[in-house]
Amino acid sequence: MSEETAAERITALEIHLMHQEHMLQELNEVVTAQQDRIDRLLADVALLKQQLMVVAPSVQKDPADETPPPHY
Repeated sequence: MSEETAAERITALEIHLMHQEHMLQELNEVVTAQQDRIDRLLADVALLKQQLMVVAPSVQKDPADETPPPHY
């Protein structure tokens, strides 16, 4: 193997590594954005659960926890 060939191979590997590092950075940004979105969605779901409990508490309560209906 000549010096030029070794130098060319090293250059090619360095270029390949730079592309991989760039792709890894892009993937990291996507994963970070997705996690932020998941966190927001989980907060929204928790808020919706709270609102549902206010509007229709019997949907979420255990029947044993329900107050008995008024007797006539």
